[in-house]
Amino acid sequence: MKRLSIVLFLPLLVFGAGAAQGHALLDHASPLVGSTVRTAPRSLTLWFTQKLEPAFSHVEVRDASGARVDAGKAAVDRTDPAVMRIGLKPLKNGTYHVHWRVLSVDTHTTEGSFSFSVGP
Repeated sequence: MKRLSIVLFLPLLVFGAGAAQGHALLDHASPLVGSTVRTAPRSLTLWFTQKLEPAFSHVEVRDASGARVDAGKAAVDRTDPAVMRIGLKPLKNGTYHVHWRVLSVDTHTTEGSFSFSVGP
C-alpha cells in the first residue's frame, strides 16, 4: 500500500513542479520591493522570470491616497522581453503601491503587488 501511494504521488510531484515554472513571476524590481529610497525614482523597472507579452502586461503605481503616479503605459524591453518599465511622475516623500499583471509568452497570467517608500 505504501509503495502504491508513492507511485501515485510521484507524477503529481513531478508535473506539479513543472506547471509552477510556467508562470512569469516577479524576480526583482527597482526600486526594490519594500525598500525606502532617499531620492525619488524617475521610473520603475520590473524583472520577471519569463518573457512577457507586451500587449497584455501592465503595471500601475499609486500613492497613499490611491492617485496614479505612473506616467502612463508600461513598456516591455525589446532587448530583454522579461523586463518591464514605466515612467513615474515626480514623487513626494511617502509610500507608493505597485500593482502588476503580466501575460507570459506561454499564455499564463500572473499578478502581484508591493510597496516602496521615498523619504529619509
